[in-house]
Amino acid sequence: MTNANTPFGQMSVRELQDGLAAKEFSCREVAEATLDVIQDADRKIHSFLETSRDQALAQADALDARIADGTFADAGVLAGVPVGFKDNMNLEGTHTTCSSNMLADYVSPYTATCVQKTLDAGAIPMGKLNMDEFAFGSSTETSAFGPTCNPWDTGRVPGGSSGGSAAAVAAGLVPVTLGSDTGGSIRQPASFCGVVGVKPTYGAVSRYGVVAFGSSLDQVGPFARSVEDAALAMNAICGHDPRDCTSQPCQGDYTAKLDAGAKGMKVGIVPAFLEAKGLSDEVKQRVQEAAKKLEAAGAELHEIELPHASAAISAYYVLGPCEAFSNLARFDSVRYGFSDPGHKDLGSQYEASRAKGFGPEARRRIMLGSYLLSAGVYEQYYYPAQQVRTLITQDYTDAFKQVDCLLTPSAPRTAFKFGEIADPTEMYLSDMFTISINIAGNGGMSVPCGVGEDSGLPIGVQLISPAFQDEVMFRAAAELERAYGKAQVAPDFKVGE
Repeated sequence: MTNANTPFGQMSVRELQDGLAAKEFSCREVAEATLDVIQDADRKIHSFLETSRDQALAQADALDARIADGTFADAGVLAGVPVGFKDNMNLEGTHTTCSSNMLADYVSPYTATCVQKTLDAGAIPMGKLNMDEFAFGSSTETSAFGPTCNPWDTGRVPGGSSGGSAAAVAAGLVPVTLGSDTGGSIRQPASFCGVVGVKPTYGAVSRYGVVAFGSSLDQVGPFARSVEDAALAMNAICGHDPRDCTSQPCQGDYTAKLDAGAKGMKVGIVPAFLEAKGLSDEVKQRVQEAAKKLEAAGAELHEIELPHASAAISAYYVLGPCEAFSNLARFDSVRYGFSDPGHKDLGSQYEASRAKGFGPEARRRIMLGSYLLSAGVYEQYYYPAQQVRTLITQDYTDAFKQVDCLLTPSAPRTAFKFGEIADPTEMYLSDMFTISINIAGNGGMSVPCGVGEDSGLPIGVQLISPAFQDEVMFRAAAELERAYGKAQVAPDFKVGE
């Protein structure tokens, strides 16, 4: 029996589906009530850029028909669950802006595979979520349409670039969202907002229909308030897609090991990460505490060296801008995108449109990528960065010969205030513990482990698994969740009990 006072967005997947199956409420009631909550509560945090009312009600009515004819049990693992999508994912009939003026008027003519899979799994599409422009950022401050606020403290950032996706779940507007992660853009905001955030192994989820930032680094994954809900979302979106050449046939059940416990697991701790410059004491304490909880549950702790991880940020900020420069070249103001009027020749139109259409951080990365790919520079930086990538990947391969998963910080600190970090280089260090996993392609996830004693803000720890063995990190995450409890809706947004 569900609590009638609890908003649908603050229920778990199981609670929603049990209530629907028992006919305590209908899918249309879920959709309409969730849209109303978003319209009201989201004014405080600005996590949604657009709601998809027509698509949501159409999906809800189709699901209600299945409840009526007795086939709802086969409607999918996310049947009846309101889900939001980061605004770099195409959903036919909605704007896909990437939070950029360059795409402010672009309406999706098709639907991304990851979005379609959630719809096929019965999810109710609630709309598009705010982000850093083209996923360039760690705070959602670079959005052309205004930042998203952290639901735990609206004077602080939610992290980025998937800040809207994390904040919507933390505020209880929806139970599940999808985000993308190129260097930490799921795990860092998950830590800042106190929710579960999953970056699967590269290739586990199709990127077809997701506007590219770094094609060798991007990955799509879910946010949720419980490990089980995140695992169910992964069950919906993973698997091979012939339209994405990097997609792999890895369909599995991410819920299979959630009850296995940590006994017998070998968990790696990276001492160098815990001594890293910029790591706050309260985050370090939480990681050490989480390690002890896993050990108390029967896991073995082992110290692991990742000799080349310190070079990850340097390599990433060569590889990422190079790929971003190539991917953003398509926004030429001719085929689609913002076009500055009044120019007599194509060259001046192209130059003015890109200068005005892209924000400062996008322009910074385009210019950096252009320089790094230029003659005489390419060999000096790009080739060595690829060599570092190989070394980092080998480090993780060697580590997983010794342990089942790794436990590290998700972010070096808790959520910072708006405007607190003005130096781009300092902002880039927000992803110091997450970037190497994108470079190597392994799976990683952030799991909430309470709030900091000093800040009173959420802290997450990161679990890293071998490639295409993401169920291992889900197993460890479930054990930590049993120790800490499921993620809570941010206090100011909590309704009912």
